[in-house]
Amino acid sequence: MGLFSRNKRPKTTRRQGGLAVSESVMKNERLSSDFILSAIEDGVVMVGDDGQINLFNPAASHITGWPAEEAVGLDFRSVLTLLDAQGTPYPSETHPVGKTLVTGMPSRDSKSVLRTKSGKHIPVSIIVSPVIEDEKPAGSVIGVFRDITKEKAEESQRSDFISTASHEMRTPIAAIEGYLALAQNEKIAKMDDNARKYLVKASASVQHLGTLFQDLLNSSKAEDGRLVSYPVVAEIGEIVEQAADTGKFNAKAKRLDLRLVVSGDQEKSSGQVVRPLYYAFVDPNRLREVLQNIIDNAIKYTMEGTVTLRLTGDSSVIQIQVQDTGPGIPSEDLPHLFQKFYRVDNSMTRSIGGTGLGLFISRKIIEMYNGRIWVESRVDKGSTFFINLPRLTGEKALELQRQQASQISPLDSPR
Repeated sequence: MGLFSRNKRPKTTRRQGGLAVSESVMKNERLSSDFILSAIEDGVVMVGDDGQINLFNPAASHITGWPAEEAVGLDFRSVLTLLDAQGTPYPSETHPVGKTLVTGMPSRDSKSVLRTKSGKHIPVSIIVSPVIEDEKPAGSVIGVFRDITKEKAEESQRSDFISTASHEMRTPIAAIEGYLALAQNEKIAKMDDNARKYLVKASASVQHLGTLFQDLLNSSKAEDGRLVSYPVVAEIGEIVEQAADTGKFNAKAKRLDLRLVVSGDQEKSSGQVVRPLYYAFVDPNRLREVLQNIIDNAIKYTMEGTVTLRLTGDSSVIQIQVQDTGPGIPSEDLPHLFQKFYRVDNSMTRSIGGTGLGLFISRKIIEMYNGRIWVESRVDKGSTFFINLPRLTGEKALELQRQQASQISPLDSPR
């Protein structure tokens, strides 16, 4: 269903009484619609299939600076001029209104900037849906948008506070870790076994605190786009193998089996079958961080059985899977799992602990490389985390490597 549905008007009748009733109903409906549109604090715009604005409510005029009588009849891009992060106006095919006009599907954008009639730039959130008539798209679309300047300012203040606090705490935590390490050195300090046990516990707690502040710092950076990333052409198979080798130590400590399975179009070299090469444009360190987080979670929440790491793909997509035989995740928790600070509430998660930030940071990292991360799970049946990344052909990977060697940014190269 579209945001608004447009139903057929009441049929008229030749009888005077029937006609009067129908006109009265239609008049009341129009008055109610006008009142509602005038009272809505969000901007509302209706655009026809020709791209021209047919309806513009008072809030839309207030936000854009365009009087309704001037806006109506103009092309939507002239009035709702949305800019990307570089200040470039959206072309019709990527503008939310244009996309919905072409596809007939709802679209939304909360990261763009609106250039008002006076030239002022304000951050906006916009949702566009097709108008539905007789259960079919009518060709027109309705857009609802609002000024989110206040929300962006509050978000920035919150992010700055978290970033500053986390950064300032790292220095004393590092000092405490150093002193505890010295205290545990038998050549420097002598103590009995009980005292040493207390120091080990204190050291583990300080390390956990350091991880918490680092996660807070990373989540803050990921949220406002400040997370540092140095993408290069990388062979994903090597990164996955390294992550598997690192995870085997923790798996072995819990007597779990960690397996690596690579599938795809196998190739032959010198008479031997070798795994396919999967190239992508990513920061290897950031991808390792994501894989390590997911593998560590799988090991932590699996009491017995197997953790399986799979690498597969086709001509355009690389897929990494991390499957466990753990307790599974309730269906009601799945949509929220990659949200900041969200944790499944059960006895196991409370005993294991965690910040609820790891999967949020992982999602932000994967999205930086135009990838996707999600999970499928059933209670008592285990969980499988999926990561999809755009795959580079061998020719494209070689071309980007040459550009990198020439110190030309691949992102600036012609596509």
